[in-house]
Amino acid sequence: MKKSDKAAVGRRAFLRALGAGAGVAVTAAAPLATAAKADSENNDEKRKARYKESDHVKAFYRVNKYPA
Repeated sequence: MKKSDKAAVGRRAFLRALGAGAGVAVTAAAPLATAAKADSENNDEKRKARYKESDHVKAFYRVNKYPA
């Protein structure tokens, strides 16, 4: 019975160390985050059409049986 107790304690200690290591990694990575940037598109670029139903898109719809 002591063997299983040692294994359980070892597993718990491992998981605690793993959790502590993750906290340190997050804290160390925080200064690497960059500030958010404003949108660089003007109003005309924001309103332009972007979706084009090209041949490969039509083939995807056909193969996956989307309604026409």
